[in-house]
Formats: sequence, structure tokens, C-alpha cells
Amino acid sequence: MKKKEITPLFIAVPLLLALLAACSHKGSEQPLPTQSGVDLKRYAGTWYEQARLPNSFQDHCVGQARADYELIGDDRLEVVNRCENKEGNVDAAVGVGRVARSSEPDPAILEIRFAPAWTSWLPAVWGDYWIISTDYEYSLVGTPDRKYLWVLSRDTEASSARVNELLQTAEKLGFDTGAVIRPEKSKQ
Repeated sequence: MKKKEITPLFIAVPLLLALLAACSHKGSEQPLPTQSGVDLKRYAGTWYEQARLPNSFQDHCVGQARADYELIGDDRLEVVNRCENKEGNVDAAVGVGRVARSSEPDPAILEIRFAPAWTSWLPAVWGDYWIISTDYEYSLVGTPDRKYLWVLSRDTEASSARVNELLQTAEKLGFDTGAVIRPEKSKQ
């Protein structure tokens, strides 16, 4: 019986694939938990930003942002985000939110789209919006990649202790809370 020789390529390819798979997986980053039992009817309404991680789509905002959510059906929201710009005008962005499509729909795991409705079939136009924690007076919202984070409250003025508590929770979950911005109150 003739013995088969194992070529270096036969060994190298699987090793390379295993290495690439290991590099692409962030093993140290735990899955982002969300608030259980979120009631979107209670969540709907007006929220005021108390803190956020910097992001490009709010670079023009000089004051506190405001978000208004109106429930449409059982699992969709109309979203209107407002903030004051450098010229003193209020900019508004209108979008839609939906419960993320999954085998087990979770109302705390939402996707938001500000692109035109005809683009809604494109996955890239939907952004993650995960409700990490809410008592319906204060909310901690972020994205599973930890790039976006907001602390929201129902009132323009918020309890510093409560905001700090939510930021501590975010830090424990892997968010870079050292980069958080606390916007000035707006006249909205």
C-alpha cells in the first residue's frame, strides 16, 4: 500500500482560514444585553438627549437633541430627531423604526432608517437602535458594536446621578464612556 504524502498547502490553507476566523471574531466583546419586556407603547413619546458618544450625523448639533417616537402598529415607530445647529436653527430628521427581523422578535432590538422609503429593502440603510435599559423615564440606548450610545430622559433636565449610573452601566458593557459628550440644553 502506497502512503499518501500531505502537502504543505493542504495544512496551510485550513490553518490560514482558522486564523482569519479567529481575527474576525471579537472574543472579548460580550453580546450586548437589552431590556427585557420593552413596551413600545410606553416607550413612544419625547426623549431628550443627556449624553452621547460623538457621531458624524450629530456633528452639526450644538445643543441638546430631542427624539420623538410615535408608535405605528405594534412594531413600527415614526422617528423625528431634532437639534439646534450652529446658526440657531432647528434641524429635523424624519425616519422610521422597526423591530429587528429575527427568529425571536425583541421590541428592545430596533432598526432605524432615515433614508427614503424606497431604499428600505437595502439592509445598509437600517441602523441598530438597541434599548439596553429603560424605566420609561430614563433610557440607555446603543449599538452592539459599541460605536453609538445615548442616555435619554423624558425631561430636558435630568438627574446627574441617574445619568452617571447609566454611563457606568455602559462602561461595564464595553462602551468608551470617556469620550461621551454632554450637550448644553437647547431652546427646542
